[in-house]
Amino acid sequence: MAQIIDGKAIAADIRREVAAEVAALSSTHNVPGLAVVIVGSRKDSQTYVNMKRKACAEVGIRSVDVDLPEDISETALVAEVHRLNADPAVHGILVQLPLPKHINEEKILTEISIEKDVDGFHPLNIGKLAMKGREPLFVPCTPKGCMELLSRSGVTVKGKRAVVVGRSNIVGLPVSLLLLKADATVSIVHSRTPDPESIVREADVVIAAAGQAMMIKGDWIKPGAAVIDVGTNSVDDPTRKSGYRLVGDVDFGDVSKVAGYLTPVPGGVGPMTVGMLLKNTVDGAKRGIVE
Repeated sequence: MAQIIDGKAIAADIRREVAAEVAALSSTHNVPGLAVVIVGSRKDSQTYVNMKRKACAEVGIRSVDVDLPEDISETALVAEVHRLNADPAVHGILVQLPLPKHINEEKILTEISIEKDVDGFHPLNIGKLAMKGREPLFVPCTPKGCMELLSRSGVTVKGKRAVVVGRSNIVGLPVSLLLLKADATVSIVHSRTPDPESIVREADVVIAAAGQAMMIKGDWIKPGAAVIDVGTNSVDDPTRKSGYRLVGDVDFGDVSKVAGYLTPVPGGVGPMTVGMLLKNTVDGAKRGIVE
């Protein structure tokens, strides 16, 4: 049976480390500040934003709350981002996605100062991540969390074969670049890949980020492989009060019999994403002091 990687426990360790760094910074310099911008009143976005703001409070990071109306113009939102760019008490800016249809997400994300891009999505940060010998100022939080789960569980990536299932800008692409930087040999499997299971079967490390419920079965996995499941999919479950339950992109019961390491859903990658966001914010604050 696979060793289950406890993302909640590892994320709790990271939060303790971040809280200690925040306390040290606050006593000698400034309290690190994270601006969390939300446009409109989507329930799921509000849930995510509240979770991030609560996490900031727990580790002592100052949360700068920016709640904007659904009908704000793109120009006004850009002006808001510029105001936060210029605020020395703000060390990270996070714009909660998705934005309303009338606003160009790419334009807004590009307007965030690269020094405050704690989400790691600025084209310059992604570009540096893709280049040998260059280091981005920030790495996207979920991919960074995946790598942290592997390293803190004692999984070696260097010299290993890694397969990433999915090629999104948020997870698949950046995590494949991080694996490459860590000296893995990387393949990316996506919706147009013929016979994906034969490629996944060769992997020592699998990162599943396709958004397809329980797509990866036990017979896809090389015995002993480390499997990180980024997927969060809701499937109908009449036994639950909510009527549904959350599952990953990996068939947990099936894969746990074959893999060497496996993350659960929920309780695997999810808690790490917020942990890495807090860490990126503190890193931004520390960089500001050095500069």
